[in-house]
Amino acid sequence: MIIDVAKFVAGERDVWQELERVLERIENDPHGRMPLAEVRRFHFLYEKTSADLAKLSTFAFSPEILRYLESLVARAYGEIHEARDREGRGSFRRWFFFVFPNVFRRHAGAFWLAFAVMLGGALLGAAAVRFDPRAREVLLPFDYPHENPVERVQREEGAKKDQLGGRQSTFSAYLMTHNIRVSLFTLAFGMTAGLGTALFLFYNGVILGAISADYVIAGQTKFLLGWLLPHGSIELPAILLAGQAGFVLGAALLGWRSRLPLRERLRSISQDLLTLIGGLALLLVWAGLVEAFFSQYHEPVLPYSLKIGFGLLELALLFFFLARAGRARTDAAPAD
Repeated sequence: MIIDVAKFVAGERDVWQELERVLERIENDPHGRMPLAEVRRFHFLYEKTSADLAKLSTFAFSPEILRYLESLVARAYGEIHEARDREGRGSFRRWFFFVFPNVFRRHAGAFWLAFAVMLGGALLGAAAVRFDPRAREVLLPFDYPHENPVERVQREEGAKKDQLGGRQSTFSAYLMTHNIRVSLFTLAFGMTAGLGTALFLFYNGVILGAISADYVIAGQTKFLLGWLLPHGSIELPAILLAGQAGFVLGAALLGWRSRLPLRERLRSISQDLLTLIGGLALLLVWAGLVEAFFSQYHEPVLPYSLKIGFGLLELALLFFFLARAGRARTDAAPAD
């Protein structure tokens, strides 16, 4: 048999890379379940790659590509014929440090869409307060407009050390339950094909942008950062995770880029949604503790530089965790 090897490799490379992506997903979530259609596709990719390896083995071609294909076929064979021990299925450590960040990265596009929607709302809210003084009375919630930022800062900085009167535990529990409830609403409105989720995110962005602009215009930026960053660096990403889950749900209902029946689409994302809910709930528990026991104390009790630094450190650690945690080592793909 005579074939154009270079053309053959170029034509089959997509198949090999697809098989590698499936293997990475299986290795990153070893206890996950694949829908029947994905199992059949995985088996087809394995057989196709095995056949390609057999064809290329007869030619004096690049040893790097041959080793790459041998590794893919061996990994796929191991996954197909493995009898995996299920004892670690309920491990919280494995779920939090392995499953959760991998599920987040699998749907990273939905997260950045949620971020863009909330950012758009924040920019609108900030612009409204900046260019229309009357917008402050309309956009800012509750009794907030009756106290300007300067008065708020003076009141907070003049408060006693225990300004919550020993009610930190009660206040943190309220914050946790409230924020988790809001997050679940944000996710659930994904049932409206994602439109309700987008509205929730946009509205919260408008409020955040309006409050931020109000403090910045009043020259209280340091207080604003010291007040919001310690808990907001965790709370806001958690709300975005809820938006991410809502958009994943909306995409499944719409059948975006999928020919599977609706039931199969929903089944394929059900575990991912539960994982995102569990992850954001844990983040909101931490954010509630920080807000009650740390964020509410201002200078001279706690320096703003300390609070800002703490919030930035939290944000950096969270970003690193979601971006890098649970990554499995994979063999390098052949160069083009």
